[in-house]
Amino acid sequence: MIGAKLKIALLYDVWNEDPVAAAEKAAEKEEAAPARKPRKKVKKVKKEKTDREEIFEAIQKLGHEPSYFELDGRPQSLHSLSRCDADLLFNLTESFDGDDTKEMNVVAYVDLLGLRYTGAGPHSIFMSQDKAVAKKIFAFHNIKTPFFAASYRGRIEHAHDISFPLIVKPAWEDGSIGIDAGSVVKNVKEMMERVEYIQDEFDSPALIEEYIEGREIYAGILGNYERARVLPMVELDLSRLPEGTPKIASYDVKFEKNTEAYKLTKSQIAENLDEETMKRLSDTALAAYRALKLRDYGRIDMRLAPNGDVYVIEANPNPWLASRQEFAMAAKASGLSYPEMIGTIIDLAMSRYLNADFTNAAAMH
Repeated sequence: MIGAKLKIALLYDVWNEDPVAAAEKAAEKEEAAPARKPRKKVKKVKKEKTDREEIFEAIQKLGHEPSYFELDGRPQSLHSLSRCDADLLFNLTESFDGDDTKEMNVVAYVDLLGLRYTGAGPHSIFMSQDKAVAKKIFAFHNIKTPFFAASYRGRIEHAHDISFPLIVKPAWEDGSIGIDAGSVVKNVKEMMERVEYIQDEFDSPALIEEYIEGREIYAGILGNYERARVLPMVELDLSRLPEGTPKIASYDVKFEKNTEAYKLTKSQIAENLDEETMKRLSDTALAAYRALKLRDYGRIDMRLAPNGDVYVIEANPNPWLASRQEFAMAAKASGLSYPEMIGTIIDLAMSRYLNADFTNAAAMH
């Protein structure tokens, strides 16, 4: 563990705040204003803590000094970042001004400022976010991934010889955006309709990918370079979805709490995996993590086919760290408390910078 007390700023973007929190803020402003007429009492809804609130508290428990730094999409917030005196930025940004393709630009800017931060660098975020690029890199490293084609506005950018059923999704989005029950297609007509929907709705190339039947397995990874380690596997159990519903991690399954799909699925530590299968999953996840040059922490999403083959679906740099989500679940299963998990990420980031400083100093002599 890094011994010194650190000033750590939680860097986050606010373009899509929790609507409950926004309503509460609006209610508080209204209550603070002079009353001109009777108003109905605003019922406040108890909300779960955000991941940044949980991380803030964990950093406090670790004995460091946390603060918040908000990027609100205006250039002024970027200019203010240049005056940040934190020892480390805990990077929680996912976009800039609502554009998630600019996630890599934020960390590139932080690099230019010479500030230290947790998690993936700009090149890793780019390679992970563009799923077609990531899959080409996986293929180069002999990491099994579903065959695919990438198409944009009638132009085929890349194509394997693939066969139905297929899953069609945006090539540039993450967080299961653009993935629903209609994403799995069984014929050319359905495929063309879905490609058109993806291009019109998201202005993104469509990733047309072999649909792999099997178990949805997530591998959380902590560490850098050869010392990276895989946490216990987590499975998103899709078995209870209604018959005829594709067994995929759609947006409803992951985020829409009021839907049947969300209520019927759950993540849990993966069970009934023999030692050989566990090793195959771990080795594949580590190979993908290293191929995309992820660092500090990440998550690799895989499909375990009925014949035992392991396919990498995608890589997630800087995955969601909320205490109830898969990464924290895996860390807990490995024996790490939530503050210890956050502390490990901080230590890994700081060690990278301290080692780089030492190497540069040695090179100068």
